[in-house]
Amino acid sequence: MKVRGSSLACLFVLAGGLVALTAAASPGKAAPQAASAGPATATGIDVHALYAQHCAACHAPNRLGAMGPALLSDNLARLRKAEAVKVIAEGRTATQMPGFAAPLSKDEIAALADWIYTPVVPEPRWSEADIAASRIQHVDPATLSDKPVFDADPLNLFLVVEAGDHHVSVLDGDKLEPIHRFQSRFALHGGPKFAADGRYVFFASRDGWITKFDLWNLKVVAEVRAGINTRNVAASPDGRHVAVANYLPHNIVLLDGELNLIKTIEAGDRDGKQTSRVSAVYDASPRQSFIAALKDVPEVWEISYTKAVEDIPTGFIHDYKQREGSFIPGYLNPRRTILAEPLDDFFFTQDYSELMGASRAGGGQVVNLDVRKKIADLPLDGMPHLGSGVTWEWTDTAGKVRTVMASTNLKAAEVTVIDMQSWDVIRRIRTRGPGFFLRSHRSSPYAFVDSMMSAEARHILQVIDKRSLEVVKEIAGPPGQTLAHVEFTRDGRYALASLWEDEGAVIVYDAHSLDEIKRLPMRKPVGKYNVWNKITREEGTSH
Repeated sequence: MKVRGSSLACLFVLAGGLVALTAAASPGKAAPQAASAGPATATGIDVHALYAQHCAACHAPNRLGAMGPALLSDNLARLRKAEAVKVIAEGRTATQMPGFAAPLSKDEIAALADWIYTPVVPEPRWSEADIAASRIQHVDPATLSDKPVFDADPLNLFLVVEAGDHHVSVLDGDKLEPIHRFQSRFALHGGPKFAADGRYVFFASRDGWITKFDLWNLKVVAEVRAGINTRNVAASPDGRHVAVANYLPHNIVLLDGELNLIKTIEAGDRDGKQTSRVSAVYDASPRQSFIAALKDVPEVWEISYTKAVEDIPTGFIHDYKQREGSFIPGYLNPRRTILAEPLDDFFFTQDYSELMGASRAGGGQVVNLDVRKKIADLPLDGMPHLGSGVTWEWTDTAGKVRTVMASTNLKAAEVTVIDMQSWDVIRRIRTRGPGFFLRSHRSSPYAFVDSMMSAEARHILQVIDKRSLEVVKEIAGPPGQTLAHVEFTRDGRYALASLWEDEGAVIVYDAHSLDEIKRLPMRKPVGKYNVWNKITREEGTSH
């Protein structure tokens, strides 16, 4: 890698110990594709030559990333272009990304920033050979302890994803103090996924890197690059099967528990006419399967990770019992539920027999995964965020106990409460603004909701009484800043919220009195995940 002034080294990149190892996994091992060439900009700047001279060493000539992450328009969707300009000019603290305000003019920096937000033509590819070649073994599993190397309760740990400098902090949920902090890949997304005993956790980054972390030994074990633009990862409870949902390529990647490639499945309709981005993949452990949401095709997929599953019929079947027709193995192949429109945001009943799905166009459906068809419509407005939904037992005015589900909404200022038997809307709770996260705990009378999609109210958390279905308190952070994403301790005694700023904090509240207890400084803590709540699928935590 070149020195400052001659290489735009590692834009938005990792720092520390993982960087040197990452270099060995350069996408240069794939069939090389140069970034699309073209004429100079209107100002006469040859942006392609600038990229080749200053950026390609770390981000690869095809912009797929090497030591630095991929510089593709989809991957950078959550980074404002003005922030990209600032990073190119000033660099990033605690990374190998230096500032280039001196060697490059403002116009050159602006031209580079504009260009990395344009699509690569032709569309880049990432093959099974590329996936296999990218795998990194950081630690020999035989050298790892089979007991936690710390004194804290391993089931009451939190993982805090800090997007400000791409780190993850491990918190002791009893003492409410950090015990470890490690470098992560760029832009982790979709939340970490735990194996059943809480020891191993899998992370996905926006640019396709899947990381296996040993939480008992506090070490990264292995990594593999499973895609170019990745949405999330799911893991089976035994940790032996890992599924990766990709926007680019349009596929699902299946890995074993050591992050070795098992197979890829192209995401496309049953007629083979259209491929689709994969919005998300979920572990449905009661069914021993993964459920995939397809963004562009009106199908829901179920992929069984147990070999004790019936084969899947394809095409015309004359007689199921006599097996007169075409079948494929049920193990690790998609079983399709055909719908009228695509659904790309899901909430599941606790036994995973039914899912509630929403489309980005608005509205929702209930799909039964056993009969594989829609069984009800959901009267939802705006853009419901069902993936952050929670459930609880609610007693109505007649004394009837109902299981209800509540969801935030990305466009409407409301929390929608739905009866999970009749699928009727029980209450629309008005909020300060559109919100992203809703969280509770079975031992808490409250659910916390943010309004982080609102420019005026994103600093306010609202507390909903789960009995009255009314907002009973507001908790405000500094105006103009974001306060969001609550997660509870294992016992539900404390609720932890994120002051979602670069110089932010995890703020601890008493979950019953709602008093602030303490603050832990963090670098843009975008999410917190409690081991117990996640592996038990606690009703107040999204699955």
